[in-house]
Amino acid sequence: MLTIGQLAATAGVTVRTVRHYHHVGLLSEPDRDASGYRRYGAQAAVDLIRIRTLADAGVPLSRIDALLHAQPAEFAAAITDIDADLQRRIDQLTEYRARIAELAGGERLVLPPDVVALLDRMRALGIGDLRIRLERDAWILMRALTPQAVPQRVREKHAALDDSETVRLILACDESVDWDPHDPRLDRLIDDLDALAIENERIGAQPSALPLVSSHIADTSPAWQRVLGALSHRAARRAT
Repeated sequence: MLTIGQLAATAGVTVRTVRHYHHVGLLSEPDRDASGYRRYGAQAAVDLIRIRTLADAGVPLSRIDALLHAQPAEFAAAITDIDADLQRRIDQLTEYRARIAELAGGERLVLPPDVVALLDRMRALGIGDLRIRLERDAWILMRALTPQAVPQRVREKHAALDDSETVRLILACDESVDWDPHDPRLDRLIDDLDALAIENERIGAQPSALPLVSSHIADTSPAWQRVLGALSHRAARRAT
């Protein structure tokens, strides 16, 4: 006769597992002997090994009891059904893994190659990760809302990056995010951005995206709150 610890060791499980099988009704719990201990016979060891084997194979505990008492034909049919269910789960997990692998592609998953190339060019120019992330999100929205506008906008962005002054301003904007809002260098940057806005107005070009993109940065940058406030004030004064 075996104690519960010896029984558990025979099947390679823990005492807690044996007690759980008692609780869910998979394994009968013997009465206590005169010494107050529960003693298990050979059949209990065989049943426990069968339960553990089925559980390790992925059979739900809710189905194990029926399998333990099934006739050979019923057992074979049930195992075939369980195997088919496991295969469906494997297929589903394989699909999930494929989706996760696609997500590792980052922006290449949701943006066309020409936009990805543009973002790569911005990185090569030294433009910061925060601004590039904001640009990427803007492209995702544009592609979802007005996909027909993407090719033209890509050409315009490349043309802007061909201009050394525009690139200088973008890099200056990135650098200024952490400046003190009273830093005198912001005065020069405000003047430069305002001059760019005036030139765009004069030639009828699309407005610069620098202030627009940076409006998101301003949420955490006091310096850029000042920049955007000054630019907005100047634009409103020109409009009157």
